[in-house]
Amino acid sequence: MVNMIQLQIGKKGYTSEFVEQVRNLGENVENIRISLLKSSGRDKNEVKEIKDKLLADLGSRYTGRVIGFTIILKKWRKARKTE
Repeated sequence: MVNMIQLQIGKKGYTSEFVEQVRNLGENVENIRISLLKSSGRDKNEVKEIKDKLLADLGSRYTGRVIGFTIILKKWRKARKTE
């Protein structure tokens, strides 16, 4: 199992194809680092919104945090409790 993989969000932005790619990669990868490129219209609030949408689409087995313009996702073996 690979420990970390890096992805980028470009000018197409957040799409359903991107979510499917993350979901497929998540089967074999524990950590996923997603960088937002300048062409995606970098905005701090937009990064947080994308993280929230991505976590909602992926389910409760994933947690995430934002560092600058990078989203770091962690996949857990069991579903995490949401509070």
